Amino acid sequence: MSPRAVVIVGAGMAGMRLADEIRRRDPDGERVRVTVLGAEPGPAYNRVLLPGVLAGTMSAASVVLYPQGWAEEHHIDLRDGVEAAAIDTAARTVTTGRGTKIPFDALVLATGAEPRIPPTEGLSGEDGTPARGVIAFRTLADCLRISASARPGVPITIIGGGLLGLEAARSLAVRGCAVTVVHPVGHLMERQLDTEAGAVLAKALTRHGVAFRIGRTASRYVPGDGLKLDDGSHVPAELVVVAAGVRARTGLAEAAGLPVAGGVVVDDTLRTAHPAVYAIGDVARHPGATPGLVEPAWEQAEVLAGLLTGTEPQARYRGTPVVTRLKARGVDLTAMGETTIDPDDDTDEALRLSDPARGRYAKLVLRDDRVRAAIMLGLPDAAASVAYYYTNDVPVPEDRLAVLLGRELPPEAPAHDPAALADTATVCRCNHVTKAQLTAAWRTGAADAADLSAKTRAGTGCGTCVPLLRGIAGWLAGREREAS
Repeated sequence: MSPRAVVIVGAGMAGMRLADEIRRRDPDGERVRVTVLGAEPGPAYNRVLLPGVLAGTMSAASVVLYPQGWAEEHHIDLRDGVEAAAIDTAARTVTTGRGTKIPFDALVLATGAEPRIPPTEGLSGEDGTPARGVIAFRTLADCLRISASARPGVPITIIGGGLLGLEAARSLAVRGCAVTVVHPVGHLMERQLDTEAGAVLAKALTRHGVAFRIGRTASRYVPGDGLKLDDGSHVPAELVVVAAGVRARTGLAEAAGLPVAGGVVVDDTLRTAHPAVYAIGDVARHPGATPGLVEPAWEQAEVLAGLLTGTEPQARYRGTPVVTRLKARGVDLTAMGETTIDPDDDTDEALRLSDPARGRYAKLVLRDDRVRAAIMLGLPDAAASVAYYYTNDVPVPEDRLAVLLGRELPPEAPAHDPAALADTATVCRCNHVTKAQLTAAWRTGAADAADLSAKTRAGTGCGTCVPLLRGIAGWLAGREREAS
């Protein structure tokens, strides 16, 4: 029997992760022949780590996910810089922008999302592309273009006070830029935070050199001058960085007649309305997934790889608990679940701590002794344990205040001391890597944190676990020296 032909449209994080997961189950390509079409030139990179590149603390090379030659070595036909132009579901072919028709037995859409440019006068040209002096922050190329303008004292305005906008703002402030964030809603990160948490976060970031115009909308942009806001005020800007949300790239799916509702609609097998077409990552819409986060894409890739190779025919994607982490130097924020509480619903139990002067805020929402939602700002130890209770659906101890303050740690929750960390504790949530797996990787030849990451994928997701990963590598090395 000849291998099944699987074509993946999109060579970004989700598409390449799927190709990787397929090869982990089918190393020699006996079950599945993989072709990947990548419209964006260059290797796949970790978009989550772009704020580090923007801050100058990471190089562009350090965020690349797969080294040159990796695809060829793993029997993957990677067509870099080749865009899919059309899908013929009846003939089961994909036509590229160069006119080549590629047949498939299964097609996977991993086309991701594109930045949304607000309809502000002057921000974009007639063709919809950003005007001179405006960059929509989404890709590594965008990041490098912004970095080229990031000189000390240069006034830069960020449009959008969501996760990406704030990470970009803090990164540019690190480089000495005069950064102002313009956000049309009454508080920052309104999808993840309540009003009070948003205010504490704004105060904390202000101390780190970021200015804010909250509740204001840009009404006009003049290149080289800046933004005029809806209240008549003016914000100077040599560069405007847009981080005002994204739209799923659904054009191919719509043209092929597939149902779209803010993304390509998929079921628990990640299948679309057509039996041979699937979707994962930011372009997919599943009721249990939140777009824009790395963990759902990783889990979807695992499920779909099991299905496409036939190694896990019962695999299903049921959704991913949402844990959002702000990656901004000097500010530690973790948010999970929906923190809005119905005052008439007494099934919810809520605790709150607010310490704006020290940049700390905590909110814990419980139902049936389990964490339904939480906001943890400036409390990293508590955030780690609460995230453990939330993602593992573990009952919370009776002393709720101790949990809120990080004094009541579950036995398997991450600890800062690698020696005290339980073997079963999860170090990397994005890739479900435990301390025991890292120890096993060390015993089979890993010699440092980079080797551990290459063998287990720990640290290749959101990057939050990298300090702990390095600590474990150092601890393992020290233990090895003591034994010798």
